[in-house]
Amino acid sequence: MAIVEEGKEFEMCVVFGGRGFIGKPLVDRLLRLGNWIVRIADSFPTIQLEPSESLLSHALSSGRASYFHVDVRHKSNIITAIDGASVVFYMDARDSYGHDFYISYTIVVQGAKNIIAACQECKVKRLLYNSSADVVLNSWQDINGGDESLPYSSKFVNMVTDLKAQAEALVLVANDADGLLTCALRPSYAFGPGDNYLSSLLVGVAKSGWGKFIIGLGDNMTDFTYVENVAYAHICADKALNSRGSHVCGKAFFITNLKPMKFKDFVSLVFQRLGYQRSIIKIPDMVTQYVTLIIKWTVSRMSNWSTENVPVFDIIELALCHRKFNCSAAQKYIGYSPVVSLEEGVAVTAKSSQLTRESSFSSYSDTDEESKVHKLLGGGKVAEILLWRDEQRTFTCFLLLVFIHYWFFLSGRSFLSSLSQLLLMIAVALWGYSILPPTIYGISVPRISWSFFEISEVDMRNCFYNVAYMWNRVSHLAKLLAQGEDWHIFLKAAIPLYVLKLVISDCLTFALGVALALAFTSFLIYEQYEDEIDSTANVIFSILKVAFTLLMRRLPLPQALLYSDSEIGSSRLNIKQ
Repeated sequence: MAIVEEGKEFEMCVVFGGRGFIGKPLVDRLLRLGNWIVRIADSFPTIQLEPSESLLSHALSSGRASYFHVDVRHKSNIITAIDGASVVFYMDARDSYGHDFYISYTIVVQGAKNIIAACQECKVKRLLYNSSADVVLNSWQDINGGDESLPYSSKFVNMVTDLKAQAEALVLVANDADGLLTCALRPSYAFGPGDNYLSSLLVGVAKSGWGKFIIGLGDNMTDFTYVENVAYAHICADKALNSRGSHVCGKAFFITNLKPMKFKDFVSLVFQRLGYQRSIIKIPDMVTQYVTLIIKWTVSRMSNWSTENVPVFDIIELALCHRKFNCSAAQKYIGYSPVVSLEEGVAVTAKSSQLTRESSFSSYSDTDEESKVHKLLGGGKVAEILLWRDEQRTFTCFLLLVFIHYWFFLSGRSFLSSLSQLLLMIAVALWGYSILPPTIYGISVPRISWSFFEISEVDMRNCFYNVAYMWNRVSHLAKLLAQGEDWHIFLKAAIPLYVLKLVISDCLTFALGVALALAFTSFLIYEQYEDEIDSTANVIFSILKVAFTLLMRRLPLPQALLYSDSEIGSSRLNIKQ
């Protein structure tokens, strides 16, 4: 119904799910057009506006927008909201229901039936339903350039998609009944600000540590659609539907960003924008597929759990299959073309998203905060070298240590002879350096000052203090061991000493070589996979702690403790007497 206000003609529309993922940008775009009076219908009791929704706030205060609390399971609520409207947009939000089949059916399928009946009763002219490209997908089946001629799936990827296919069929069949024109849009993997499905799945995978893996070759092509383009497509479809074109009425159209992308490239782009680690390790696709099928079969056998509760399976299937759709019909018949590019959409999603990483990977994020291992190494030159902050300096130090290891342990000489030869070489080199002329072919030779070879009094004092402290600690530990009063100290001292004895007597050279290699690799690896290593270490530590506690319970109590307990008992007996 057209409404004339202040000499300007407005048309009234209703957006069901107007506070949902796709409903919000659709409402915003309708208000920006300036010729719509928008009714927002949603299941929330009241509307809660965000600070960025100034346009909607102004429209609500001026009367160009209004809010209705509607439960689509009740037809009477729907009639109240759509009375007098000429267009209804049904944005069936995926996050408005859970995994309960009955609730999902009443909202998706029965809700669509109620909206269709209410539109026919209220003489609404046009009804547009937001469906999904998943309605034509068979589980683990590739689609390369599929168009609207594809039939509905015979094996839906999940329960929700099955119900959406039923709702879409109901809407399309209702076309031209009682003057109602209908159309359905099938966006392919919509994402954007407020996305609680695709982006949440990817972030969940990244947080679990599996985001570093690329399943298969990662070259399968997939169509993703930015949410603003989906909202724009609905407006284009309404204009085409208003012209009563035979190619639009009662038809469904695939909506994409017209730019298929390799799944691994899209995931890497999202991870990079959100501050997560990029995928770097490949896993064979056949192995992943078989393991997933086995897990799904096992899960399906559980009485109170279904594969609907394992959303990561959707990501695995998406990573293994081609999902590319032909969007030429939407371009030709409803005049659709993307208004926001894929890269810009990912950037806007990451900027406005609450899913960005809270504790970033130090080498993949832009933050300057020190990592845990950098603080553990003291945050000085040693940390900079072992964490490869300066590759040239680190590689130079590594080669120097390799030379020292070879000189003292692999050359076949004794330690004293190797040390004496090294000191002799250093003395000869310093003497040769001292007799060099001040300039050689115009290049000045810097001199080494005597202060370079001096050790300050403060450094010497600190050195002796440290030696004295260590000596006192060892002396105190030896005294405790000699008294035999503490099994904890005995085990802490005996086990490392025995391991050190084995290392020194049998494989000292090999152990030092391994330690040298690990020093320049393990810290860097730990910094990259800090969360995963910490969680694994916590599990192992908990197991060892329990085992150590059981061991200590089986050991006899120290004699001194037994003697002290007997003295306390006798003293208490004397007091009572």
